Amino acid sequence: MDVPLTVAVEIPLVGDERRKNWAKAVTNVDDSLATGWAFDGDFIATGGIQDVEPGRVILVYGEKGSRANPAIEARVYTVNSDATLTLRASARGRAWARTLRDPIEDLLAETADSPMEPLDWSPELLRYSDEAIAEEVKRRRLL
Repeated sequence: MDVPLTVAVEIPLVGDERRKNWAKAVTNVDDSLATGWAFDGDFIATGGIQDVEPGRVILVYGEKGSRANPAIEARVYTVNSDATLTLRASARGRAWARTLRDPIEDLLAETADSPMEPLDWSPELLRYSDEAIAEEVKRRRLL
């Protein structure tokens, strides 16, 4: 039974919460498309904490302004094992999807080539409670 290791990451809200906004953990890119439909993956909620696997590529889309003339912004992040996000690319305007298609493909290839390596013991582990460490040991025994 594979239990993926996840971290609690705050997924930003881009644009205005009253307008269209969404986020997706991208797993594949269809390079025959130049729209938002080019990005395959699971949708995740924006504006709060979500459990996401480290190394995942996250696409966040948002609009602000009027409904007739929205200001579009999209950002691409990678999830770090320390529960932070790294901004890797961004785009504005109606050509956002084509602008981000190639950088996302590159990131997916990069993460596929370099799986996350386990870290050796370090003093930072002392910050975790005994319960958290026991829970992780139990989870790893299920793998």
